[in-house]
Amino acid sequence: MVMTDNEVREWLHSMDIYDYDLCDGVVHVVGDVDLYKKRLASIPVQFGYVSGNFICRVNNLISLEGGPIEVGGDLNCEHNKLTSLEGCPSEVGGSFSCRVNKLTSLEGGPKIVGGEFYCSHNKMDSLEGCPSEVGGNFNCINNNLTSLEGCPTEVGGGFYCRHNLFKDKPDTSGIKIGGEFRWE
Repeated sequence: MVMTDNEVREWLHSMDIYDYDLCDGVVHVVGDVDLYKKRLASIPVQFGYVSGNFICRVNNLISLEGGPIEVGGDLNCEHNKLTSLEGCPSEVGGSFSCRVNKLTSLEGGPKIVGGEFYCSHNKMDSLEGCPSEVGGNFNCINNNLTSLEGCPTEVGGGFYCRHNLFKDKPDTSGIKIGGEFRWE
C-alpha cells in the first residue's frame, strides 16, 4: 500500500522523527532515525539519505525494504527476523550490525563500511556478499562457516570468526587485517 504524503508525515511523527524533507515520497533525514523496539514488521515509508544513524534493532522486521539508500552514520538492524539484506545501502559511513537474525547470506548488504561490521549469531555458511572494505573490526562469530571465502579483502581492525565450523586455521592470505585475528 502506497502512503499519501500526509500518512507518511503522521507515521514519521508517531516515530518521533521531525527533522526531515519529504520529496517525491522519499524521506531524507538530517540526524538520526531511531526505530528501536517499535514492534515493526516492516518499514512502511521509503527513506533516502539519513545523515546520522539508522537504528531499527529489536523489531520483527523480515526485510529492510524502505530502509535508507544512504547512511552517514551507523546502521543497526540486529535482533530482527531478517533472512536477507536486500534493501541495504551500498555504503555505510559508520558501523553496520546485522547480528542475531536469520541470515544465511550477506548478499544485498553494504559493499563499503566505514566502521565495524557485525554479522555474528546468524545461520551463514558463506561470507559471499561481504563488503570489500571494513574500516574497523569484522565479526562473524557463531555462524556455520567452513572457510573465509568471500570475506573482506581489507579490515582496519580485528577479524573475529570464532565458533564456526573450521577444521583448521582459515587461510587469511590476501586479507589485509589491521588488528588481531581470532578463529578459535
